[in-house]
Amino acid sequence: MSGAEATPATLYGLKNCDTCRKARKWLDRFGVAHAFVDYRDEKPSPDTLVEWAGTLGGFEAMVNKSSTTWRELPAHRKAPGSEAEWKLLLREYPQLVRRPVVVTADGRVTQGFSDNGFKQRFGIAG
Repeated sequence: MSGAEATPATLYGLKNCDTCRKARKWLDRFGVAHAFVDYRDEKPSPDTLVEWAGTLGGFEAMVNKSSTTWRELPAHRKAPGSEAEWKLLLREYPQLVRRPVVVTADGRVTQGFSDNGFKQRFGIAG
């Protein structure tokens, strides 16, 4: 059994996001079992956001600060002073989370997509 078959994945992102579509096509092409969750439709729980932040290097690291949504936020919203404020911000604006967030059955959480990164992540040779 290859690593891809042994490690089903869940991708969290937005269905209209080009990067998420590329990641899903990549997983299909390499036969990696996965589910997709649009986090606008199914917002991650506050506990899930905290877990992701802990794994990904904090809330700051999770946010795409080059996004239009981030740039259009009022200045006071761009500097959450507490975990509670970050959770509120990311539940209100889930599109701020860099995507996709990939969670595998072993509990590992990563963010983003690249061909080489996914090959390494899912144990695909080549």
